[in-house]
Amino acid sequence: MFNRPNPYGDGRPSPQGYSNPNQAPRYDHGQLPMPHDYDEPMTDEPYDSRGYGAPPPQQMNRAPQSQPLRAPMGGARPGGPSWMFQPSKSPTDNYTFGNIVAVSPLDIPPNPDGSDIYVLVKDLYVFSARPLDGFPRGTIGMSTHQRTWAEVGMRDAVKVELYDQFNQGGSAYLGSSDIEVGFASASKRTEVPYDQDDLAKAVIYNFQNQLFAPGQKILMDHKGIPLVLHVKTVQRVNWSEKVDMNSGEVETSPVARGLLTPQTQINFYRDAKTGVNMKASNRRPAANSIIQPGFKFEDMGIGVPSSVELSRPASSPPGLVEKLGIQHVKGLLLYGPPGTGKTLIARQIGKMLNAREPKIINGPEVLNKYVGQSEENIRKMFADAEKEYKEKGDESGLHIIIFDELDAVCKQRGSGGGGGTGVGDSVVNQLLSKLDGVDQLNNILLIGMTNRMDMIDEALLRPGRLEVHVEISLPDEKGRSQILNIHTEKMRTNKVMDTDVDLEELAHLTKNFSGAEIAGLVKAASSFAFSRHVKVGTMASINDDVVNMKVNRADFHNALEEVKPAFGVSEEELSSRIQYGMLHYSETINDILREGELFVKQVSSQNQSTPLLSVLLHGPTGSGKTALASKVAVDSGFPFIKLISPEDMAGFSEAAKVAHIMRVFDSAYKSRTSMVVVDNIEQIIDWVPIGPRFSNSVLQTLMVYLRKQPPRGRCLLILATTTERALMKQLDIYKSFNSNIMVPNVKTFAELRYIMENSNAFDVQEIAQALEGIGSLGLADDGRLSVGVKKVLLGIESAKQDTDKVGRFVRVINEAMEEY
Repeated sequence: MFNRPNPYGDGRPSPQGYSNPNQAPRYDHGQLPMPHDYDEPMTDEPYDSRGYGAPPPQQMNRAPQSQPLRAPMGGARPGGPSWMFQPSKSPTDNYTFGNIVAVSPLDIPPNPDGSDIYVLVKDLYVFSARPLDGFPRGTIGMSTHQRTWAEVGMRDAVKVELYDQFNQGGSAYLGSSDIEVGFASASKRTEVPYDQDDLAKAVIYNFQNQLFAPGQKILMDHKGIPLVLHVKTVQRVNWSEKVDMNSGEVETSPVARGLLTPQTQINFYRDAKTGVNMKASNRRPAANSIIQPGFKFEDMGIGVPSSVELSRPASSPPGLVEKLGIQHVKGLLLYGPPGTGKTLIARQIGKMLNAREPKIINGPEVLNKYVGQSEENIRKMFADAEKEYKEKGDESGLHIIIFDELDAVCKQRGSGGGGGTGVGDSVVNQLLSKLDGVDQLNNILLIGMTNRMDMIDEALLRPGRLEVHVEISLPDEKGRSQILNIHTEKMRTNKVMDTDVDLEELAHLTKNFSGAEIAGLVKAASSFAFSRHVKVGTMASINDDVVNMKVNRADFHNALEEVKPAFGVSEEELSSRIQYGMLHYSETINDILREGELFVKQVSSQNQSTPLLSVLLHGPTGSGKTALASKVAVDSGFPFIKLISPEDMAGFSEAAKVAHIMRVFDSAYKSRTSMVVVDNIEQIIDWVPIGPRFSNSVLQTLMVYLRKQPPRGRCLLILATTTERALMKQLDIYKSFNSNIMVPNVKTFAELRYIMENSNAFDVQEIAQALEGIGSLGLADDGRLSVGVKKVLLGIESAKQDTDKVGRFVRVINEAMEEY
């Protein structure tokens, strides 16, 4: 174990000194280690070393090798040696600022090569230990920051074991680390900004070959100023000849330990509470980054594309930004359907911020009844940022302003959104001047949220203002699975969720559910589970077995029947259009259904070669056009299916009809695959043959959306029906369709017989009598009919109520044939 090749060379100190790590303190012969003058309570007063005796010169003058350190007796494992030590203060500055714990050589003998020893304290915290002659047996000398990190009190007895990093499995070396830097003393500070490259060299020089772990706090004396290094994250790698030091996963667990090497990339972040300043670096992120190191956007329940966009305002190294001559992003706009998590991001945004809490502004609260007060409220939002920027300039911390429901106060100027006073326009003007006016502020980030991006003034959305636009759309199946995991975490932790619940199955069944609707689904399932334990005949009393309550698969399926997505399928409307089922009475009907399946496959194909496809079904009244379109829609499996029908717009004004049509299509664009069924176009456009009259605005709106391409990555299939094909050509809307399908009437006696047989309303003899009666009237002498299937089904239902079923059915069919 101790004969591993040293990946860092033979350990000979370089002339510059940075390759020589963890040197033991050097003193002249007989000189005692001097106590430090570091201010309490920021650090420890040292032991009076005269109580230990002066350390022998040969002991203190040894220079440890630069090979990775190893515990001489292996890692902490069952059967290994362990001790119970009493904590004490760190004996000297060399131990305090070297991040070394002191032990007695009589307890833990020194390594033959003079290197430090790894020890595991309390089964969790690893330190580099150095035996010190004269140090009391049974004690371990630790600095204040070491004791704080390890949660050790002066009167505690702590367990100490030997530790070997190379016997723990996984990656042993530190590829990169995020470290927060602050002043350790209130009296010893400097206004001079630190160079991050020099600081990284100093860290490696002082602590090379030590183990760093997230949460660890380390004291370092840098140019006479005591600094506190707080390890935020680590990225561990396996050593090889060609290794990417940033290839590992960013970890925040306290057990993720890694050896600090000269190749380790260290990113520094300033502790804003202590006022430490740092120079901008070309290679490192901003030292005063608004995003905490190690923060994961996945914990907020938003998708990866959104994470990338959200990190843009804080991801550029400030030194590189200065060289490029560009300014940082000042504004971020989150937009998307209701319930997708925009406000949730605002609530959780504090978790990813470093230091200062954000200001959260609700849009309607800005408006005020007094003249000029609304504009004053906008100015107050930026007052703190302006004051600090005047005092500190570019060293000012970033001020975050979260603006919820932005469309409430930032409507298009000139639209009259602020009423007769024009206060809406004034508020927009005031906000524009603060974001990108003459006196620019480079220490602000405005995060706006809205579900009506189309209502916001365009000047506010241009670069330099709210320039980053992030769509928080409906989650896909993977996203829904993550959201379900988040909302059922407590159920699983407390073992309330039954084992038959499959979250992946639920993620598949909840197509087009928003995050809020998934949360409602979980609540509904819990209610169904709780209702099983309510005492019969009571409203509030519960059974004693409620402690054994389990939320099972059936509860979630019952909840799915109750909770319907806003951007889902109009199942009830579509089902009502095919209440008699689908009768395949002719090969033409089968061909139409097969054609519809091909259209569905074409639109939903992986390569998305056809993002928009519009199909017109035309034919006589009652021929089954709406039923066929509804059947294709239901069988498509699309997550979003909406029906635009004249019944939904009865009594609407022309403007209201246009708004309704636009709302349906805009909602369809929010789903990855969607279908819109436009039923009975001539009634929607108010066609009246006498005149003739129709609504040109509604017609033009339909024509626009029939040709409008969906947003990138979205696919839309439009199915429309009409009985007036000639009219569609005259109005020029016929050309807007990519395809058209003729839906014929029932044409032959064989087709009529098939329908009657499948209705189960007539026996064989009655069917023969009915067909003979229809033919005897002379309306079908050539053996061909022309009657709509809807009329046939209506005649069958009417005949069921009459004692003379055959006679009643014959009269209904003959009347229908006379109409044609």
